[in-house]
Amino acid sequence: MKSTHRQAARAKRHLVTTYGLLDTLFARPDAPMPEEKRRHQLTRMYGGLHALETAPAPTPDDWRVVSDAVNLMETLVMDMQICEDASGLLSDAVAALALAGARHLETGAAIRLNAQDIHIVRAVLADYSAMLETLSERTMTECHRRTERRVAEIHAGKSRPHDVQVVAV
Repeated sequence: MKSTHRQAARAKRHLVTTYGLLDTLFARPDAPMPEEKRRHQLTRMYGGLHALETAPAPTPDDWRVVSDAVNLMETLVMDMQICEDASGLLSDAVAALALAGARHLETGAAIRLNAQDIHIVRAVLADYSAMLETLSERTMTECHRRTERRVAEIHAGKSRPHDVQVVAV
């Protein structure tokens, strides 16, 4: 008879990712992601930002998809070093989203960005959009894998100096 404790421990260790290693290996190294995948990512990302700007009560999922896109850009710049943060706004966008998430958790207020933070996040998302249109499918799937691994490490308590964690938004 198998131990249920061991099964539970294994289940907790399994990281569910958007793309697996085989997805990365079979992704095209010479062309961007297919149009429908890019459109899906960009639609969700900009839809989340629009909700944070104008919706009466933006959902945590709206905040999450915008944060995911900023995290992906952070991976491209800091971890993979494929592009540069020429504007210097990436860390400001991370801080703005972390502050909005933390404010929501502390006060229960709607998840909002102020006007300056909206412009900062919008600029970083435009940069991510350009990278998504330019970089190969293989590079972007690897970026997703690294970002999801880094977020899992942060949740496990293994953060780096520049990492920010907002719990349970």
